[in-house]
Amino acid sequence: MTLPIERARSRKPVTWLTILGILLLPAAVGGILVASLNDPTERLESMTAAIVNLDEPVEIDGQVTPLGRQLAAGLVEGSDELDSNLTWVISNEDDAKDGLADGSYQAVITIPEDFSAAATSAGQTIADGGGTPERATIEVTTPDDGLVADDLITSQIANVAASSLGTMLSEATLENVLVGFTTIGDQIGEAADGAAQLATGARDAATGAAEIPEGATQLASGADGLGEGASSLASGLDTLTGKTREAAAGASQIGQGLTNGAVELQKSADGMTRLVGAVQTASGSATDAAAQTAALVRTLGGLAADCDPAASGDLCAQLASAAADAATAATSAGTASGYLTAVAPQVATLPGAFSTLATQTGQAGAAATTLADGLNQLATDGLAASASGARALSTGAGQLSDGATQLATGTSELATGLDTLATGTGDLAGGLRTASESLPSFTDSESTDLASVIADPVASEGADGSTIFGPTAIPLLTAAVLWFGAFASFLVMRAYTSRTLTSRRSSAGLALRSFAPAAIVGAAQGLLVSIVVQFVAAYDAAAWWAFAGTAVLTGIVFAAVNQALVALLGGTGRWISALIGVLSVATGLISTVPGWLSDLGAALPTAPAFAGLIAGNGGAVAALVVWGVLSLVATTLVVAARRTTSAKAALAAA
Repeated sequence: MTLPIERARSRKPVTWLTILGILLLPAAVGGILVASLNDPTERLESMTAAIVNLDEPVEIDGQVTPLGRQLAAGLVEGSDELDSNLTWVISNEDDAKDGLADGSYQAVITIPEDFSAAATSAGQTIADGGGTPERATIEVTTPDDGLVADDLITSQIANVAASSLGTMLSEATLENVLVGFTTIGDQIGEAADGAAQLATGARDAATGAAEIPEGATQLASGADGLGEGASSLASGLDTLTGKTREAAAGASQIGQGLTNGAVELQKSADGMTRLVGAVQTASGSATDAAAQTAALVRTLGGLAADCDPAASGDLCAQLASAAADAATAATSAGTASGYLTAVAPQVATLPGAFSTLATQTGQAGAAATTLADGLNQLATDGLAASASGARALSTGAGQLSDGATQLATGTSELATGLDTLATGTGDLAGGLRTASESLPSFTDSESTDLASVIADPVASEGADGSTIFGPTAIPLLTAAVLWFGAFASFLVMRAYTSRTLTSRRSSAGLALRSFAPAAIVGAAQGLLVSIVVQFVAAYDAAAWWAFAGTAVLTGIVFAAVNQALVALLGGTGRWISALIGVLSVATGLISTVPGWLSDLGAALPTAPAFAGLIAGNGGAVAALVVWGVLSLVATTLVVAARRTTSAKAALAAA
C-alpha cells in the first residue's frame, strides 16, 4: 500500500513498510546500543580473565604475608559494589599467553615476584627507621584484537582490587603510626613527670647544697682546731715518751737495787740466826749474872753490915759501896735478863722475817724490772706511735680543713648549678608536657577509624564507580539515534515536493506538507525510543514523561533540521547531517575533546536535545523550538526559491 509521500531520487511512492522501517530504525538501534552499553558490569561473568601470581610471600614479625595471594583472592571474590564479576582463572605464564592468543582469556592480570615485598616496604621503612620504600605494581594485559571497552573494564576491576588492598595496607600502617603517636605522647608525658620530679629533686638538692657551705666552713674551722690540738697532743706525747723512758730507767734501777737488797737481806737472815743464838745465850747469861749478882749483893751487904768501920776503916765503906754497886749491877742484870728473855722469842722470828722480806724484795725488784720493760715498750710502741698518729692526725686535720674549705666553695657552685638544673628541668618538663599534650592521642577504635579515613580520605558521591558509562549515556544515545532516524527519513522522503514549481500551494504550505510525515515519524521515533529506554533505565513516572516529551520534541525538531539541510544542500546536506550525528556522539562521550570541537558540538542542534534528555528544562525546550522554527523557515525559503525558473529550464523540464 502506497502513501502520498514522494520518495527521494525516485518517482516511486513511499510505502507503509518504508515508513515502518524508518520508524523502527531509531528504536532498534537505540535499543541495541542501550542494551549493550548500559551498565555492562551486570554481565562481567561473560568475560574470562587469568591471574598469574608470581609473588613471593614475605615474613613480617615472624608471620608470612602473601599479599599476592590475597590480591588474587580479592579479584576472584569480587566487590560488593559490583553486581557481577569476571570469570577468573588461576593460571601460569604459558597458559595465560596461549589463552590471550586464542581468545580464551580477554585479559591477564600478572602479579610480579616482588609484589609483597614492595607493598610492605613502606611499613617496614617506618618500622625500621630507614630503607627505600617501593610501589607495588600489577600488570594488566589484553589481546591486541580485544574489544574496545575490555581494557577499561579489566583495568578498572584490577585497579579497584589493588586500591582496596593498598588501602588495607595503608590503614594498617597508619593505625600503627597513630597508636605510635599515642604511645609516644604517653611516654613523653611520663618523661615530663620524671623531669618535673627531677626539677623538684634538683631544687631540694640545691636547697640542701646551699646549707653545706656553712657546715663545711665550720668543719674547716673545727679541723683547724683539731690539727692544732693534735699537734699539741703530739708534743705532749713526745714529752711523755721521754719521761716514760726516764721512769723506765728509774724503775730498772729500783728493780736492780731491790734485787741486790734481797740478796743482802738473805745474807742478813743468815746472820740473824746467829744473833738469835747469841741473844738466847745472853739471856741465859744475864739471868745467871742477875742471880749471881744478887747473891753477891747479899754477901757484900752482909759483909758491909758485919764490917766495923772502926775496925775496918774504909773497907766497910768500900764494902757498902761495893754492895750498892753490886745491887745496881744485879738490878741491871735482872733488867737485861728480863729484856733478853722478852726479846729472845721475837728475835727468833727475825730470820724468817728477813727471808720473807728478801723474797718479797726480790719479787719487787723483778716487778720493777718488768715495769721498766713495760714503760720502755709503752714509750716506744704506745706513746711514740701515738705521737706519730697525733702528728698524722694534725696533718690530716689540716688537709680536712683545706678539703672542707674547697667543699664549701664547691657546694656553693653545686647549689648554683643545681638551681640552674632545677630551672632547666622545670622548663624541660613544661616543654615535654606541651609536646605530650600537642601529640594526638587515640584509642584503638579511634585509630582504626582515623586510619581508614586517612588511607582513603576522599570519596566521590554521585559518580557511579561501578559502571563504565555514566547516567548521560542513555540521553546521548537517544539523541544520536533520533538524529540518525531523522537522517534516515530524508534519505527516503523528499525535502520538498517535485511539483513545487507548478503547485498552487504557498511555499510555507509546501514546506509543511513535506515536513508533516517526517515530523510524525520523528515524534513516533521519540516515543518508541522512550519506551525501549524505560525497560532498561527504569525511570520514575515524572522523569519518564519529561524524557518522553523531550524525545518526541527532539524527533520533530531533528526532522525539521534534516529537511532544511537536504532542501538547502541536497546530498551535501545529508553528508553534513551524518557528520553532525558523529560530532554529537564524539562530543558527548568525554569532556577531554579539543576545545574547538567542544564549541562546535555545543552549537549543534543535538546539544539542546542532549541537555533536555538528561533533565527536562525550559531552556533546552526553547532552544529546540528555535532550531525547529528556523529550519522550517529555511526550508520555506528554499521552496520559494525553487518556484522561480527561466523559460529554458521550464521547457527542459517539460
